[in-house]
Amino acid sequence: MGITIAVGILALLVGLIIGFFAARWYMKKYFEDNPPISPEMIKQMMAQMGQKPSQKKLNQLMSSMKAQQKRENSKK
Repeated sequence: MGITIAVGILALLVGLIIGFFAARWYMKKYFEDNPPISPEMIKQMMAQMGQKPSQKKLNQLMSSMKAQQKRENSKK
């Protein structure tokens, strides 16, 4: 009886630890692929600063942000 409870608690702890690291890995990957800043948000920010961004400028900004993220992640 006591062994069964100990094994159950141990399995629960191992499952929680594995689940935490799996969720952490998934969220990191998700945010790398889908950055929280969208081109529409950049367009709004530039409009607030008095600039009228072209689509080319938006694409350049998004690609530079993705490249910066990859550089930061490769340093870790």
